[in-house]
Amino acid sequence: MATDINTDGKLFASTTFLVHPCTMKLFYFAFCAIATIFSVCIAQTIPRGQLTEITNFGSNPTNVRNYVYVPSNLKSSPGLLAAIHYCSGTAQAFYSGTAYKSLADQYGFIVLYPNAPDPSGGGCWDVHSNATLTHDAGGDSLGIVNGMRYIVTQFNVNPAKVFATGLSSGAMMTNVLAGAYPDFIKAGSAFAGVPYACFAGSSMWNSQCSQGQSIKTGQQWGDLVRSGYPGYTGSRPKMQLWHGTADTTLYTQNFYEEVKQWTNVFNVSETATATTQNWPISGWTKSDYGPNVQAILANGVTHNIPIQATQVIEWLGLNV
Repeated sequence: MATDINTDGKLFASTTFLVHPCTMKLFYFAFCAIATIFSVCIAQTIPRGQLTEITNFGSNPTNVRNYVYVPSNLKSSPGLLAAIHYCSGTAQAFYSGTAYKSLADQYGFIVLYPNAPDPSGGGCWDVHSNATLTHDAGGDSLGIVNGMRYIVTQFNVNPAKVFATGLSSGAMMTNVLAGAYPDFIKAGSAFAGVPYACFAGSSMWNSQCSQGQSIKTGQQWGDLVRSGYPGYTGSRPKMQLWHGTADTTLYTQNFYEEVKQWTNVFNVSETATATTQNWPISGWTKSDYGPNVQAILANGVTHNIPIQATQVIEWLGLNV
């Protein structure tokens, strides 16, 4: 029985009728078309050429805030880079203090700038909890990844060009994303970080790790990475590691532990296959461990290591 409205606004029952299956199909396809148009419109509401916060991007248990920069000259099927700030930093500070925005303008990729929800007010990332260290289990890592997943869907991002980079706490999170989400993150570049799961425990800060006293074998470090996504047997993200020899915040030993970890993940020797002096700056040394692990040690440089954004973009392949 269908219901109609008569001329004086009162409801009355009309004659009983059946809807033909073909008509139902037409309704279905019309609904799908409207839904598709609506989803496209959502993507188009993100303005080009300015930093914009995104919301309603999926599960976000710790309330990470995600900001996105979409260049005016966006490529078709572009790349996506998560640029992750340091302790006491913000998404806005990392946006204005690094060259990724200008490189996005030049090469047409998207940059996501996450903002840490650290309840202590220190602006650090949760790189210690079991949730953040485990695939789709929660923590700050899931808030970042779901923000990235949203952008991938809305802008037809090339799934082979989804990357992460960060400084200090952001470098730690880069390692976490590479370990817990190897199916999604295709490469990472970490400046002054620590190995995946080095901070594991109940506290936001881990003095044993930060002081370079968490010493493990490559196998032990590699096993930790493999535990981040139990049962996963696919490809792993290639890693670029940067550190200063005068770092007394996250001691330089962490650099060597990172090398152990990622060379084990890729089942290659801890002995470099190629070494380049004075790259990309005088006094810095680049060591390659096959095609998937690259480590740059900056002589005399403290924890505040200058980000080499151009070299990062080249390593990730966002310049092509």
